[in-house]
Amino acid sequence: MERSGVQNKKPWYSNGLRFECQRCGNCCRGEPGYIWVNVKEADAISRHMQESPSKFAEKYLRKVGHRISLLERPNGDCILYSNGCSIYEVRPKQCRTFPFWRSNLKSKGTWEALKGFCQGVDRGRLHTQDKIDRILKDNLP
Repeated sequence: MERSGVQNKKPWYSNGLRFECQRCGNCCRGEPGYIWVNVKEADAISRHMQESPSKFAEKYLRKVGHRISLLERPNGDCILYSNGCSIYEVRPKQCRTFPFWRSNLKSKGTWEALKGFCQGVDRGRLHTQDKIDRILKDNLP
């Protein structure tokens, strides 16, 4: 027990979790939402796409309050997804850190349910609790 009287309880994923992106695109398509990008990420994407930052912003970004999101197609697909991610090497942090989001790690049940959506869950290399906790600390969703 810590001095405050609160026990140090290990998270359910304390033995780590396996994940490797299968590039299926399920996380890039379907339900509408926000694909948050910061200025540094937007600049990297515009360079990757060989677009000027202003032209890229005009064609692919929208302002949502004080934040910036990539546009989506009317069906909810990411504007930069077409038979694969066209910016995979420079994709935003939100995309790079999927599926290690708080909403997916609430419980073993939420992680297990994700298997029906994401082909990479429980495949590939093992991500340690420390790595997952660092992602959670730095991540938005």
